[in-house]
Amino acid sequence: MVNKDEFFREVTVRICSSLDVKTALKRAFDYMSLHLPLDTLSINIQDVSLKAIRRIATIVAGSEQLDQVIHLPKEVWQRMQDRQPIPTIIHNDQDEYFTLLAPYIRLKGNSLISVPLTLDAERIGTLVLGAHGEGRYLPCHLKLITRVANPFAIALVNALSYEKLLKYSDRLLDDNHFLSKELIGLTGPVIGAEGGLRHVAEMVRQVAPLNNTVLLLGETGTGKEVIANAIHAASPRKNGPFIKVNCGAIPENLLDSELFGHEKGAFTGAASDYRGRFERADGGTIFLDEIGELPPAAQVRLLRVLQNREIERVGGSRPIPIDIRVIAATHRNLERMVSKQDFREDLWFRLNVFPIIVPPLRQRKEDILPLTRFFIKRKSQELGMDRAPELAPGAIERLVNYSWRGNVRELENLVERELILHQGGKLRFELLPLERREELHQPPRRDGAPVVLRLDEAMARHLSDVLKIAKGKIYGPNGAAELLGVNPSTLRWRLDKLGIPHGRS
Repeated sequence: MVNKDEFFREVTVRICSSLDVKTALKRAFDYMSLHLPLDTLSINIQDVSLKAIRRIATIVAGSEQLDQVIHLPKEVWQRMQDRQPIPTIIHNDQDEYFTLLAPYIRLKGNSLISVPLTLDAERIGTLVLGAHGEGRYLPCHLKLITRVANPFAIALVNALSYEKLLKYSDRLLDDNHFLSKELIGLTGPVIGAEGGLRHVAEMVRQVAPLNNTVLLLGETGTGKEVIANAIHAASPRKNGPFIKVNCGAIPENLLDSELFGHEKGAFTGAASDYRGRFERADGGTIFLDEIGELPPAAQVRLLRVLQNREIERVGGSRPIPIDIRVIAATHRNLERMVSKQDFREDLWFRLNVFPIIVPPLRQRKEDILPLTRFFIKRKSQELGMDRAPELAPGAIERLVNYSWRGNVRELENLVERELILHQGGKLRFELLPLERREELHQPPRRDGAPVVLRLDEAMARHLSDVLKIAKGKIYGPNGAAELLGVNPSTLRWRLDKLGIPHGRS
């Protein structure tokens, strides 16, 4: 038998030689196997959230094994919590507890030693040694292993802390990358807060400091996302994340994973854990745009989130608590959808706590001038122009008299197009607004002669007709993209460019 002090020293040196617990465990295994029966060596912890034994590291016959989670029946788990752990040579017929545990730790035909790992009287985990065949371990082996329990406990604590630090670092990098993409395109100031959006701005001031759910109603392109961002920015959560979700832009088969996340191995291609939008919004605000496009199953899961403030990942078995504020938006009539059973009534009641109606641009024409100037300045910078052009006399009058079916989004696209076509001088906005307005009110030709339309006018009319046929749906079977034979992303870009409102995807 090896000298106990030498054994302690050599094992300690090896187990403390690396922050990677698997590397350290293999080095300890290679030495320990020279002095006692040893075919497997593992360090386990009891995962309370999973009610399972989680193997942090396992070495089998000198090779590293994958991490493993051993789920236990409720009765076995409870017995494990009630039992006072002591260093033990485990036999097949030892007592009722080990009889219950035997199928889960592969006890039959093997010999095991279990040594609790504690630090400052707190249980950290368990060191388990295994050897093929029964009766392989003697009391002298148990005493030898018990002497090195403390170095293993220290190594486990360090490894868990290091693992947590790496995950936290990865999470920060992941969130930074994700939020950087999310921030692209967010509009800054709320243009019209002192004009046509005075009533909306007052409601924002009232509700922002609170934590209740807010529902934004209004036509597509009115700026509901800007209002949601203003609520977040004026709330106590302003330093937390602002996560936006276009509920109509996510394919239904990916919706659960995107919103609620998934566990590693939950489905083919799930190579790692993925935090969904709700988890990413923890401590901040989540903006659910086009909430009326959620399918029934997702509506049920959203209702549970609103009720319990917790989510479950796809493939997960434990609830994850979240601290979020929900702001939802839609251009659809949810009350009518409830009556047609297209939207859950209980979810509607949960969302409709504090509705804010964002008026269309045609009802707040005093905002057209400041909006136009804002977009001219911003788009000129984006296009790399040396200076922003000025407005020609009569230009604002033309814009004010336009119908603005696409609201603020259409005005933004129109300003960008005018700047692209700009050849010097002042911006006049002479072409599209007047022609489209006249076309809307023009009676049909009776002489049989074809009406000559600009190319973009013809395209806009055709795309609008196809959207009606597809009932507003862009993605998937019988969607507008499929009917037109184009990529859905290309179609959405074209609709935005032409100022055509669209909701479902």
